[in-house]
Amino acid sequence: MTARRYLQLDVFAPRPGTGNPLGVVFDADDLSGNDMQALAAWLNLSETVFFVAPSAAGADYHIRIFTPASELPFAGHPSVGAAWAAVTTGLVRPRGGALLQQCAAGLLPVRVDGPASAPAIRLASPPARHCPAPPGPLPAQLQGVIAPSQQAELWENGPRWWLLAARDAASVRGLRPDMAALRDWTNATTATGVAIFAPELADGHALVVRAFCPGDSVNVPEDPVTGSANALIASLLARRGQLPGRDGAYIASQGREVGRDGRVHLRVDADGVAWVGGQVQQVIDGHIHW
Repeated sequence: MTARRYLQLDVFAPRPGTGNPLGVVFDADDLSGNDMQALAAWLNLSETVFFVAPSAAGADYHIRIFTPASELPFAGHPSVGAAWAAVTTGLVRPRGGALLQQCAAGLLPVRVDGPASAPAIRLASPPARHCPAPPGPLPAQLQGVIAPSQQAELWENGPRWWLLAARDAASVRGLRPDMAALRDWTNATTATGVAIFAPELADGHALVVRAFCPGDSVNVPEDPVTGSANALIASLLARRGQLPGRDGAYIASQGREVGRDGRVHLRVDADGVAWVGGQVQQVIDGHIHW
């Protein structure tokens, strides 16, 4: 049985225990997709990434991303965590502070600042696409929190998220969702989940976010901190001319309602690309036998 290096990271975490856990498996070329899915299900983290050999010209590294139930073309916290792991372990060396990540969503630019032992990572999300909304009513519970004159919008950057602007931060923080209703709604509309957000100027952040995905993961029905959904929210706000912060950059707070305190750094550049980043903490460094 092969022993592979394994890291467990806390992503978007100012300190260990405040972000979203990520499993990182190195040297996974000999694992099949079914093998990776089985291991991701056993680890039971919201996502696990597997490093395999790059197959695209120009790629510095190549990852596959799995939830306990399925493979994802892109996800934010696995991509940020994978870039951090690739740099800190010496798997790659940035060229002029730049890397290129290969994943199922394509080649994604990465910016790396600071020392290799503690790099600051920013990653370009795949292009955000506003999807035609399938017919069907919004779950009744969400109708009670949505902001006046707003409607839920379906957006995609690999995962498909319903985005819902709530009337205020208290509505987001205080929501106690009917997970069965959200599961049925997101499954019926082939969405990964629903992300709810509102302005909140406190503790250095400008937005509060919660993301629910009970159809994608029974054991993690509320994602602690979600890079892909936050990147889509940033793209939506940019399109509306409602980006908080300065120069298209702001920090979002997510995870307090599930015992975390994540911070996601967002920036929408002049070309409309949403960049997502944040701090990463290493919690486990060892080997996994599979």
